[in-house]
Amino acid sequence: MTAPIADSEVDCGHCDAVCCRLTVVLQAEDRIPLHYTTWTATGLHVMARDEEGWCVALDSSRMQCSIYESRPDTCRRFAMGGPYCREVRADYSDRNARGIPLQMY
Repeated sequence: MTAPIADSEVDCGHCDAVCCRLTVVLQAEDRIPLHYTTWTATGLHVMARDEEGWCVALDSSRMQCSIYESRPDTCRRFAMGGPYCREVRADYSDRNARGIPLQMY
């Protein structure tokens, strides 16, 4: 079985940074400044989100990651245009059309 091919039509420059609304669980090897992180009620160390659900590392004026060079491994593995990216974007589009914010648990 071959790996799914990423959609070359998907481009981060033409996206609402939907992946920056997902829960990012941090790994022990991630070196993220603590003011960008928080702990969930279930004890997971995650990237913190602002009151609107966006990752706190997102530079909202440019819609780009402010810690891109040192971003968590989970973010590094998120494949632009991959199956999960396309699924999340489609879900966001459906929800955004109805004015419902994306929440992942």
